[in-house]
Amino acid sequence: MMFMLVLAACGTGETGTGGEAEEGTEEAKKSLIVGTDAAFAPFEYMDKGEIVGFDVDFLTAVMEEAGYEFELNNIGWDPLFASVQGEEIDLAISGITINDDRKQTYDFSTPYFQSTHMIVFNEGAGITSAKDLEGKRIGVQNGTTGQSAAEKIVGANNANISKYETTAVAFMALANGDVEVVVTDNVVANEYVKNNPDAKVEAIEDPENFDSEYYGLMFPKGSELKAEFDAAIKTVIENGTYTEIYKKWFGTEPNVDELLAAE
Repeated sequence: MMFMLVLAACGTGETGTGGEAEEGTEEAKKSLIVGTDAAFAPFEYMDKGEIVGFDVDFLTAVMEEAGYEFELNNIGWDPLFASVQGEEIDLAISGITINDDRKQTYDFSTPYFQSTHMIVFNEGAGITSAKDLEGKRIGVQNGTTGQSAAEKIVGANNANISKYETTAVAFMALANGDVEVVVTDNVVANEYVKNNPDAKVEAIEDPENFDSEYYGLMFPKGSELKAEFDAAIKTVIENGTYTEIYKKWFGTEPNVDELLAAE
């Protein structure tokens, strides 16, 4: 009888522990599928067939800290949101601003980047503030907070706002004369001006009319990954890894204290 009880106890323990291990963090969670829209330099963009950028280096550091491997797929901006909502991917990173509307549908990590908006325009256009957007033909990336920022000034559904699939296409429209200005995130605007000296464009900020915002990793609502990644992001920021990546891509040091305070 004692022999049978020992066998029964061993069998029960093996089934419970083994099943949990297969479905738990060690095996089932080892590799994650991440989506992005690789048309948002310098955060993510294509270079010789590979997705590179600040977000990619940051994500790699966070994944390593959290103990995950990952596959990063370029799936486009609008499909990114649908794929996260439908749980076709585990999370998304693409300079995605955390805001109250999106929080209704998605979960976000603690912030990892502070941003604001800028106006890009041809030299000599005489634009000095966001108020000068009135009456101008404006280019934005569809479904972004750049669109929201422009609409805050000139009104939603304004006929002068042209919505493009990517910010890169909006910049092409500016170069072709289809629009007079482009409203986009400050780092992206500065990167475009710096890398296109022959385009003869400039960019301005307007902190009075454009609020600061924060980027976060985006998860399906109720994702169990959020807590793990919040902890990993905090560690990467505090241990200096974040600063190294930031300086590599932007040439300056981030305001880490302000970023941590935004949590």
